Amino acid sequence: MIARQKETRFMNNKKEIHAWAMYDWGNSAFAATVATAFLGPYIAALIGAQPDGVLYLFGFAIEPDAFYPFCVSASVLLQVIFLPILGTLADYTTLKKRLMLMFAYVGAIATMFLFFVQGNTIVFGGLLFIIANLSFGAALVFYNAFLPELAGPGDHDSISSKGFAYGYVGGGLLLGLNLFLVSVMEDKWLAARISLASAGLWWFTFTFLYPQRHLKERTPDKTLPIGSNYISFGLKEFWNTLVEMKNKYPRTLLYLIAYLVYNDGIQTVNIVSTTFVTQEVGLGLDVMLQILLMIQFVAAIGAMLFNKVAKYLGAKYTIILNLCIWCGVLVYVYGFLYNPSGAWILGFMIGMVLGSSQALSRSLFSQMIPHNKEGAYFSLYEISERGTSWLGPVVFGLGVQMTGSARVAILMIIGFFIFGIVTLYFTDVRRAIVEAGNKPPAVV
Repeated sequence: MIARQKETRFMNNKKEIHAWAMYDWGNSAFAATVATAFLGPYIAALIGAQPDGVLYLFGFAIEPDAFYPFCVSASVLLQVIFLPILGTLADYTTLKKRLMLMFAYVGAIATMFLFFVQGNTIVFGGLLFIIANLSFGAALVFYNAFLPELAGPGDHDSISSKGFAYGYVGGGLLLGLNLFLVSVMEDKWLAARISLASAGLWWFTFTFLYPQRHLKERTPDKTLPIGSNYISFGLKEFWNTLVEMKNKYPRTLLYLIAYLVYNDGIQTVNIVSTTFVTQEVGLGLDVMLQILLMIQFVAAIGAMLFNKVAKYLGAKYTIILNLCIWCGVLVYVYGFLYNPSGAWILGFMIGMVLGSSQALSRSLFSQMIPHNKEGAYFSLYEISERGTSWLGPVVFGLGVQMTGSARVAILMIIGFFIFGIVTLYFTDVRRAIVEAGNKPPAVV
């Protein structure tokens, strides 16, 4: 009965689905141009150009390569604090669309203001990034919570894959334009500032053109209890979600644990592979940026390709196949990556499974959560993903410390993928979908 009631809310509106995917096209510019390619090196260069080659903040000397990671950590900590409250707002109010737009616009405007970050405004730039990255994660809670409302269970994989594919292409297009701009402009500092600001303008523009105009707000079936406030109730609801998942949806919890571990492995490979190919293989920064650009487009192709595979194998076994390929990536890095040309092969391999791993993981999770609690569960999804993203880098760092070899250390990350493969294999996802009150697709 629950599943039948929920199906009446499905729109299958192609214009709305397209608008939802186009938000990924817009906000991925921030992830590709700002978070991945430009801001870290730009901030480090600004700090390195200071009189002492360091940034003094509250009496502490901060090294050039340390300030940006500190800002990332601060923004993630703030997400862990605020996202539980936002999940409640998504589930108990008709504010989901408006809040998604609000955070998107705040993040986009903060990103545009990065244009003004120069040698005397480095701390200001760090604050802008913290605001932008916090807003980026907050908007994603509401964005992801729309997924179960857009179509029936058989279409979740394709819609989620479409979103990621659009994101990688949109983010890749702007990144390519910005790399070209940097290559032709004599003033590289100005080119970097224009590139950073362009990501905010891109994010703002496509949010306005598509989600604002075509996403539809659904009326929730429940409201906030009388006398409650969003902060205290949000934190209580977040805790209740954890307890509920443990007691009523243990298979969903088991899947989430598997996802947290293998996704941490994916993020670790993304983080350390750049350093690995520059330090171990001697790849230049310009070539590294070209490979990052290639990954954007290959990831879009991979997301759509493995979506077709999922129609035959199901999302669960397609994810397992992806994780096996991730294991192969690490074996390749350990045993075969010794020259710059091999870095292109590595980039292609990463791209093929990067988008599909993320897209199918999100779509499968969206089917394993109860109706009217999408916001709470996806806030947990976002918090868990970001809150554990330090585990893999720590394992890699300890591996380097103990063995003195980055090759051995990166091979140790294979354990994250093996854990994900084994745990996911023994997770009855079909039963988890049914327990959550949803109708499973024909193949899962």
